[in-house]
Amino acid sequence: MLPFVVVFLGVFALISIYISRRLITHLHLGDQVKHYLRLFLVLNYLGIFGYMLARYFSDMPNWLYFLLSLPIGVLFLLFCTAVIYDLFRVGMLGIPMEPQRREFFKKGLDIGALGVAFGVSAKATYNARIVELEEVSVKIQNLAKPYTVAQLSDIHIGGLINESFMKDIVNRVNVLKPDLVVITGDLVDVKLSQAQKALEALGGLQSTYGTCFIVGNHEYFHGIEEIMAHVKMLGIRVLENENLYIGKAGEGFNLAGVYDVFGYRIGHHQPDLARALRGIDPDSPTVLLAHQPRFVEEADGKADLILSGHTHGGQLYPFKALVKLQQPYVNGLHRHSERTQIYVNKGTGFWGPPMRLGASSEITYITLTEG
Repeated sequence: MLPFVVVFLGVFALISIYISRRLITHLHLGDQVKHYLRLFLVLNYLGIFGYMLARYFSDMPNWLYFLLSLPIGVLFLLFCTAVIYDLFRVGMLGIPMEPQRREFFKKGLDIGALGVAFGVSAKATYNARIVELEEVSVKIQNLAKPYTVAQLSDIHIGGLINESFMKDIVNRVNVLKPDLVVITGDLVDVKLSQAQKALEALGGLQSTYGTCFIVGNHEYFHGIEEIMAHVKMLGIRVLENENLYIGKAGEGFNLAGVYDVFGYRIGHHQPDLARALRGIDPDSPTVLLAHQPRFVEEADGKADLILSGHTHGGQLYPFKALVKLQQPYVNGLHRHSERTQIYVNKGTGFWGPPMRLGASSEITYITLTEG
């Protein structure tokens, strides 16, 4: 944990310095105003440090946790603004124009940069409060009858994702009256003792064939065995490289689930697809729960539909490009090969800053039909 914290804080320190030198320094503002902007950067950086402490070392009121959660997102959006501002500012230097006209355009650029940075931050914070319903229809060969599946993913219980949030999500899922509910990882993002009240709400999920859960990479950070044991106590089926049959014999589908690929990295609770598919009905289609979309490469041709999460859809839009470097799909439904399709949920909650930009939180309502 210590090396991660050092690198994490070091990166944000460098970003703060860049914003100060490449944005604030060049603004047509008085020295006192620039001083206050730099003071804001310092306080914002201290807020990031406070957020790290809040997540791992103490309990605190929600209002304070909210304030400490914002600085990471604010700094990232300021950094994006600074980069774009820097490109435009340097580009303007190469365009011949009269000094007065140059100063006019420069002031417009300055005002626009600050307005966009803080306006987008406010909009992103507002967006995080909204969980949209995504309705998707997926055609699957050899499916005897339609089924409906409600998918939740990347809820990240802890801090602002609390008991009240979970009760609202459960009520919205129950209104859908799905045949099956699946939770595709990263359910808990704090110690189990801090998540128990919020987890209890999941016991109220209602569907024809129950609720199934697989772990994501974040469960490994907070006691994977304890979390799985508690989820089982709520009456939720945890799929640990195993499968079950959904529906009446000959009319349903195989539902399999694997551990997250993070298990490969740490050497325990590793995904085992062969074991997960052992004993399945070969005449029925197979739906596979795998937290990270990149598992599609290993499962290609062995499942008809893979349900994943992990990416948050990028959460803050510029991150989407970075996510694409690691994952083959970021959000939505994709046909990976002749047999295998994959749906990537953008996350029902959020991680880190309570911000969403270009990637809304979602509850997915999937209708499986015969292809």
